[in-house]
Amino acid sequence: MTTAFHPLHKRLLALAMALLATTWLASCAGPQLADHAGERPVFDLQQYFTGDVRAYGLVSDRSGKVLRRFVVTLRGDWVGNQGTLNEQFVYDDGERQQRIWHLQRLDNGRYTGTADDVVGVAEGAQNGSAFNWHYTLSLPVDGRVYEVQFDDWMHLIDERTVINKATMSKWGLRLGEVTLSFTKL
Repeated sequence: MTTAFHPLHKRLLALAMALLATTWLASCAGPQLADHAGERPVFDLQQYFTGDVRAYGLVSDRSGKVLRRFVVTLRGDWVGNQGTLNEQFVYDDGERQQRIWHLQRLDNGRYTGTADDVVGVAEGAQNGSAFNWHYTLSLPVDGRVYEVQFDDWMHLIDERTVINKATMSKWGLRLGEVTLSFTKL
């Protein structure tokens, strides 16, 4: 006995396969840390995030529409290869938020980090003037909490300025971006 697919099932299967192929292709594309080898100035995360830093940022959806604006004051302290980065966020609607990163500098420009709203351990690495983090963040939205993946790129422009662009995704689908400009005080 042969089983024929219903035309609707065929269309759903084709759509699912196209979605998987698109997601796979998108995950293969994009910047690589090795692309930044040899760039100057060299981004030393520990050096840059020691002391006081201020950042100005935007959260935008996948179409580029700005959803929120914010200011962050940061204080970084290090003892050997162990660092604490205390971030104080103030959003345009008056909401305040704090995130305290606990960072560890490893060999070869690699770092790990944890924070209360980070699921598991963030992993990052530096090459040339760039630093790239990968982590999952628990984000509260309208009374619910979502686990969202971040592909977070920082680029050292000069000794005082870092531009940061983080892509947010869920199930491999791009949700939006967070863009920041850091200034070392």
